[in-house]
Amino acid sequence: MKRILLCLLAVMFLTGTAPVFAAVTDEVKKTVDEVVKIVTDKNLKQHDQKRRQALKKSISVIFNYTEMAKRSLGKHWAQRTPAEQKQFVDLYASLLENSYASKIESYNNEKIVYLKENIDGDHAEVKSKVVTAKRDEYTVDYRMINQGGKWSVYDVVIEGVSLVSNYRTQFNKIITSNGYPELVKKLQTKTSELKAP
Repeated sequence: MKRILLCLLAVMFLTGTAPVFAAVTDEVKKTVDEVVKIVTDKNLKQHDQKRRQALKKSISVIFNYTEMAKRSLGKHWAQRTPAEQKQFVDLYASLLENSYASKIESYNNEKIVYLKENIDGDHAEVKSKVVTAKRDEYTVDYRMINQGGKWSVYDVVIEGVSLVSNYRTQFNKIITSNGYPELVKKLQTKTSELKAP
């Protein structure tokens, strides 16, 4: 299930068609367009490290890593020191950036169709669907938050499965069974494995 989620999350950045929406969907689409430009750049295809760095930079524009990390850690967030919180956000960001970058690099003409957006104060949800080359369709919804006048993603829901909730369950299990240091160790190991293109 985790592998399927990552594969589906990867295509959430890829090309698509979109009717005119308000600023929230535009924020998602801006990142999508930039990522597609990087993935299809013939010069960057010959320079793995440059391409990977460009992808990570673009992805970080739309993801609110602090909010995602905080929600994924759940009740354990408040128990961490400010230094631990910063370390966790950095590890979490690195995990997501490298996971998505490695999957996005296998871009294969997937398309995103933006369906609608719902705004409720400082929170919003952009609903979309991914259409693969084989005509398979998957729902991908972006949960967003407005902080300081900027919309950013704090969760992604694929076929009804929340990325944040999925991580929160895994993280809680590790912390409960083996302690917080073990979670940090696992994240560090996973990040190192994903770093090389």
